[in-house]
Amino acid sequence: MVKNISICLLALFLLAACKPTSEKAKNNSVKKLKILIDTDANNELDDQHALAYAFLNPDVFDVLGVTVNNTANGFGIQGQYDEAERIITLFDLGEKVPLFMGADKSYEEIAPSISQPGFDGQPAVDFIISEAMKMKDEKLVLVPIGKLTNIALAILKEPKIIDKVRVVWLGGNYPDPGEYNLENDISSVNPVIESGVEFEMVTVRYGEPSGTASVTVTPAEMDAHMKGAGPISSQTITGRHGGDFNRFGDYSAHLFAKAEMYGNPPSRALFDMVVLAILKNEKWGQKQEIPAPKLIGTAWEEQPDNQSKVIIWENFNRDAIVNDLFELMKKTSPEK
Repeated sequence: MVKNISICLLALFLLAACKPTSEKAKNNSVKKLKILIDTDANNELDDQHALAYAFLNPDVFDVLGVTVNNTANGFGIQGQYDEAERIITLFDLGEKVPLFMGADKSYEEIAPSISQPGFDGQPAVDFIISEAMKMKDEKLVLVPIGKLTNIALAILKEPKIIDKVRVVWLGGNYPDPGEYNLENDISSVNPVIESGVEFEMVTVRYGEPSGTASVTVTPAEMDAHMKGAGPISSQTITGRHGGDFNRFGDYSAHLFAKAEMYGNPPSRALFDMVVLAILKNEKWGQKQEIPAPKLIGTAWEEQPDNQSKVIIWENFNRDAIVNDLFELMKKTSPEK
């Protein structure tokens, strides 16, 4: 009898010991990515949707903060900051997701003053460094969806972050030359790639089916799926084209309704949002590792013997990515 009781007690002890381990393993399998988004938010229509997509996936992304940079079409660095702030506000994340102003000028213009207080872009650069240096057993995923200036400056100021971050950049028409983000600060590209940081290029490739330029939506689609959808904010913002909004879905539809300001194309690409989508699900794109190329002017020069490697992303699943956005908006809409 005593022997049977001992066996039962042992079995119960082993069951209790195994349960926490099993639960711990389950929790680890869904660990969120710590990300920091660096954006020229007021440039077109895609940055806003990249930010929104990240905020709509709180079970996937732990957004530590947002930094802004200035590119040609954004009404200055203040315009970039203001638009990012609008999106953060529409998700009621002003107290949770800090926003920092970054570089206005180019890397080559700012780099000589990197050790001086108050250099152009310092709030964003210092925040990137601070968050990166906190990393212990994982890497901070830097998501630059504009020019690479803030990232390059952070690496220059504190090279120790190189081993603590993964850079996933929306930029480049690789292997072809050019692209908007690249051309807005050519001088920042090589310093990032040549630093040896883990680097991935999510290709744009204007007019080609293999790049993010092919992940397009029409104003009619956005009106049908976004208007009246998504969470409702406790605050109201004034949009960049006027109007008052308290949910991102309505603001999104309004931005697309103003597409005539951008030449009134039949559809527009969600370039930047694709980066967040493939971070969520790698199957929505194809990647290959190659020897790191070098940027000469706006063109890529192959370096087949380069021991340093980079990742190139291409061939994106447009329907899966766009439908996921629409489903998230529907899912987060308050029940009527």
